[in-house]
Amino acid sequence: MAKKEAQTDIWVHELLKSAQITLSYQGSDISELDEALKTASKADTGKVGKPEFIGVVKDFVLVIENKAETSQHASRDKDGNLLEDTASKQAYALNGALHYARHIIKHTSYRKVFAIGVSGDEKRHLITPVFIDDSLYSRELSDVETFVSFNEANIDYFYHREVLKETSAEEKTTAEILRDAQTLHDMLWKGGLTNQEKPLVVSGILLALREEEHKNFSVDDLTGDPIKPDGQKIYDAIKSNLKRAAVSPDTKRDKILAQFAVIRDNRKINDVDPKSQRTLLREYTEFLYQSIHSSIRYTQSADDYLGMFYGEFMSYSGQDGQSLGIILTPKHITELFCDLISLKPTDRVLDPCCGTAGFLIAAMHSMLLQADDEMEQRAIRKERLMGIELQDYMFTIATTNMILRGDGKSNLHNFDFLAQPASKIQKDMPCTVGMMNPPYSQGGKEDPDKYEIAFTKHLLDSLCEDARAVVIVPQSAVTGKTTVEKEIKKNILKKHTLEGVITLNTNTFYGVGTNPCIAIFTAGVPHPKQKKSKFINFEDDGFVVAKHVGLVDNGTAIDRKQHLLDVWHGRTESESKFCVETTIEAEDEWLHSFYYFNDEIPSEEDFRKTMADYLTFQFNMITHGRGYLFDNEKNDE
Repeated sequence: MAKKEAQTDIWVHELLKSAQITLSYQGSDISELDEALKTASKADTGKVGKPEFIGVVKDFVLVIENKAETSQHASRDKDGNLLEDTASKQAYALNGALHYARHIIKHTSYRKVFAIGVSGDEKRHLITPVFIDDSLYSRELSDVETFVSFNEANIDYFYHREVLKETSAEEKTTAEILRDAQTLHDMLWKGGLTNQEKPLVVSGILLALREEEHKNFSVDDLTGDPIKPDGQKIYDAIKSNLKRAAVSPDTKRDKILAQFAVIRDNRKINDVDPKSQRTLLREYTEFLYQSIHSSIRYTQSADDYLGMFYGEFMSYSGQDGQSLGIILTPKHITELFCDLISLKPTDRVLDPCCGTAGFLIAAMHSMLLQADDEMEQRAIRKERLMGIELQDYMFTIATTNMILRGDGKSNLHNFDFLAQPASKIQKDMPCTVGMMNPPYSQGGKEDPDKYEIAFTKHLLDSLCEDARAVVIVPQSAVTGKTTVEKEIKKNILKKHTLEGVITLNTNTFYGVGTNPCIAIFTAGVPHPKQKKSKFINFEDDGFVVAKHVGLVDNGTAIDRKQHLLDVWHGRTESESKFCVETTIEAEDEWLHSFYYFNDEIPSEEDFRKTMADYLTFQFNMITHGRGYLFDNEKNDE
């Protein structure tokens, strides 16, 4: 047992190191904590007590108690409360950690302590945090998989979100953007604009506002002049900004400008309202200038602001883009793509169904953060981000989005990805990374090439050898419902390697009704027969649905994501209920649920509980006159 305890100590030390947290082992180099521990015996004898790990992060104390077996994790009364008798504190991890936390609060000036009970090993374990402050009231929090939530960068967020249950700053920002989108939608509706025209008007005005710093446009210019209407002024500013952004060739710039002609030509949004003496275009421009212009212009992040607006316009219009197969990808998924394939600044990224350019924005953000100098940053924007979009108006929004985020638009193309030979794309746009959220529910017997798995194969065929590809598709795409889809899966394995599939939260595309998964491949390398792919159940990703906002982090998303990445990149083991590594066949359903088996050996406690349940059931049946169910002689006949 002592050896197993020591192994648990080493594993916990490695977890802390991975989370960039430094704690002392069985003692403290902080004099105040060291003094308090001299009387912290779990037997309450007033003698020394030695928690496995203790230390301070910001103004929080972290104290950790370990046990080798998960059966030693926590001891509770019949109501589920942690027991605080001597035997429980000595024998159970969480009870012992809580003891030390209370002692520290009573005998030091520290007022906020996270007591963390850890039991088990790398593969099977429980990690439970309990928060206690100077009220001595303990709050048991959700189990975690890592200590990343408790490092210096994240502990304040974790405290405010998990302990105080406050709304995060990010959630407030998202809620504000969605409120702005709703307000703007109502304003645009007065102009009689179509669902496609609404996001074009928004993105066009945002381009025009960029000319303000060049003294070439101002909100005050929009006077409702009948000779040169407001729409013409905005259109001219857009034209100037596209030239300034060096959008080329001319045919591409003209195609984009043609989409913005609605701003110039729509009479209703150009006419002056008799009451307000302003045009609707003036109202839109003022609103966008005050609410969103600065966020897009001056904030370097992975947020797809125009994508958020577009999604809201669709939902308020009684649509969600599904009629066009368009499902916008949430920011936490676009960022996860970059982390799963360890995106490097030297990579060349292709999104062949780029929509509003959410993946390209996330990739650009990730690559720029890793870039060493301005020259490499320039190369990333100009040369290493490739996008293809079929829909004219979505192509225009994507181009605008990339311009607003600091270039990168020169390699966006407006054509049908499926209509182009893979060899031509590979030659003209050689890329080392592919990211894609293909159109959903477009394939069928008449259009087998539009199955999501067909899009996936075409992307893989279009990438360089050894390129990494990540796609988010409905789970049905990797199970292979139809004969055609099954055949495509076979052909994929003949030329490419399936690294694994991650089953996602069913609410990832909240309101759409799609159960998604992420599939990761290596392109141009036939799948080896003995290759073990990873299948992960990531349904518990730390995101929940909040009213009027959509998906939000419940405080555990950082921890859940870190555990996923640790398992995916082979830095830690996990139970089969989270990850199964196995060889595959094309005929298999490429999902965790298909390969999962329960490899956990039942404990004595599990056995006793099962027997107690059985005997209770047997007694109830006998008292209700159904004892014949247990008549061995009759069963033997």
